Amino acid sequence: MTQPLASLRQSLACAYSAVPSETIALGAPSLDQRLSGGILRAGLHEAYAETAADAPAATGFALALARRALAGAEKPLLWARPDALSAESGAPYPPGLADIGIDPAAVAFIRVRDAKEALQAGVEAGRCATVGATLIELFGEARAYDLTASRRLALAAAAAGAPIFVARVGASPAPSAAASRWLVRAAPSRALAANAPGSAAFTIFLLRQRGGAAGHEWRVEWNRDRGAFEDRTFDASSLSGSVASLPVGGAPGEGAPQRAGRKFG
Repeated sequence: MTQPLASLRQSLACAYSAVPSETIALGAPSLDQRLSGGILRAGLHEAYAETAADAPAATGFALALARRALAGAEKPLLWARPDALSAESGAPYPPGLADIGIDPAAVAFIRVRDAKEALQAGVEAGRCATVGATLIELFGEARAYDLTASRRLALAAAAAGAPIFVARVGASPAPSAAASRWLVRAAPSRALAANAPGSAAFTIFLLRQRGGAAGHEWRVEWNRDRGAFEDRTFDASSLSGSVASLPVGGAPGEGAPQRAGRKFG
């Protein structure tokens, strides 16, 4: 479902209630052990991509986290994205979402003009108990996303007990109220039969974890069938190239979809 920001308030029936804190396990034992069980459910989490080439990896990682959060909840994912970003890299691509394990029909996609509107949409959606998770994409330094804005998002996530994920492309990590902060890159995947691209693979570095240890790197794959991350030790002889799930597609102005699991290497 695609709608402008103006209709967001009318389409969401918001409820406010205190909810107990809990964590979302990521599935990979090494990750969950380091995270003391997982990431905070009622929290704000950031995924950074240093370059545009890794933007699908950062967004795919955030969507995979959202998939974990939505498991069994029967609530929608709200995805706020500036129009300029869609014009640059294409619109959300339903088969790419399905490849992560998210039902495209359960995604409310909000069109916004800029970072400020994307953040406002995230705050409004994050406060609603009817939303299972929120994803906000931002491009560049996005000065509207400052410490005050991140604090508002963190409070909204805490109020509704549902996570808010911010995927940032081409920005330098800065102080924020995020409970966790990740640097995400596309990683080599294991080749399938006929040298077909394997499962979505990521190199992730934990930059920040509130109340816990950070500064650790993992290579993981996303198992769509399990809806979970898996630890991977890669054998260079079996790699198919750097692969990340691609939840958006189509050249600007064309609308032609790109296949999930796009090869970058």
